[in-house]
Amino acid sequence: MAANDNLGTEATGVQRVDPADGLAANQALWDTWAEIHGTGPNDLSYNVEEFLAGRQTLRGIERELAGDVAGKDLLHLQCHFGMDTLSWARLGARVTGVDFSPVAITRAQALAERAGLAAEFIEADAQQLPDGLARRFDLVVATYGILSWIADLDAWMRGAAGALRPGGRLVLVDLHPAFQTVLSIEPFVADWPYGGGEPQRAVMSGSYADPNANMAPQETVQYPYSLGEIVTAAASAGLLVERLGEHTETDSDGRHILPKGPDGMYRFPFSDTHLPIMYSLRAIAPRTAGGS
Repeated sequence: MAANDNLGTEATGVQRVDPADGLAANQALWDTWAEIHGTGPNDLSYNVEEFLAGRQTLRGIERELAGDVAGKDLLHLQCHFGMDTLSWARLGARVTGVDFSPVAITRAQALAERAGLAAEFIEADAQQLPDGLARRFDLVVATYGILSWIADLDAWMRGAAGALRPGGRLVLVDLHPAFQTVLSIEPFVADWPYGGGEPQRAVMSGSYADPNANMAPQETVQYPYSLGEIVTAAASAGLLVERLGEHTETDSDGRHILPKGPDGMYRFPFSDTHLPIMYSLRAIAPRTAGGS
């Protein structure tokens, strides 16, 4: 999935939102994005032909946290149209991708066939994973633009934990909640809550992959969570958090607001230092019912 992007939106703030209405609005948006991503000449994130030629789409953070995936069963939550899922397959994992967008799942299945890679893709809400996925996986992975689309953080974490075999690991990499509060660096403007989980309505035009994409404005509902709320949800789901990282540089800026350094990396400047852009979390499913 994609990074939370406040650009190209007209925010309407906190409102009472039925979770089903929010889910429907977000699914409609992601159906549209799944149709256009990787199809335009100005797409900044998805080059299908380069991927088919062998380009690896995974970043170093998630590969380091996941370790050697060869021969392991890997569940990729909110997989969009499957590029990262299939990149894990190229590293030797037996992969299953889940996404709530039927358009994304159809495209993912077609992409797997074109790439000649074995993969299972399932249309499902990550907050209500099918029972058939329970305790099937050595790894559950979710990366970049994940939890801001989730109305029920606890349900998401319970689903991820429930899909893991004892001793299996969750790998989560996402935009840092502090960075998500920021609308612009120059001038500095913050317009997004830090945590709380209250639904934020906005109207989205364009796409994080192609800000100038030809698409009608669509409503979106997103949910801000603090780092503390995320870690607490993981612990409450029975996961044992073994690593939490905060990262101050990235090789791409899906929000299009960070300055690019001479080394090609993007950083969030703050006085004479840098603030975190992303966080990463690795957590383990207990090996026994008692967690020992």
